[in-house]
Amino acid sequence: MKTKTVKRHASASHRRPVNLWQLRLYVMGQTPKSLTAFASLKKLCESQLKGGYRITVIDLVKQPHLAKGDQILAIPTVVRMLPQPVRTIIGNLSDTERVLVGLDLRTVY
Repeated sequence: MKTKTVKRHASASHRRPVNLWQLRLYVMGQTPKSLTAFASLKKLCESQLKGGYRITVIDLVKQPHLAKGDQILAIPTVVRMLPQPVRTIIGNLSDTERVLVGLDLRTVY
């Protein structure tokens, strides 16, 4: 899995006070857990943020030094950079309710 960014911008009718949610997904290669985490996060963002998000996938196999900055201790991990405050969730993100609460998206939907 290459490091990549998925950019989506909300249409004018779906804008929120925070225009763009910035998320980092830390993975270790293209493992089933990593692929599931990405698919779950993308699906959740599309349904809850209506395109107003950016997911940056960071493969720690290729860029292990990037784990230190966000204090990554386990993978897969998603870090919400914006809006502040920073929030972190560890796991494959398949438990939608846990992810909604963890990323503080409950107020969005």
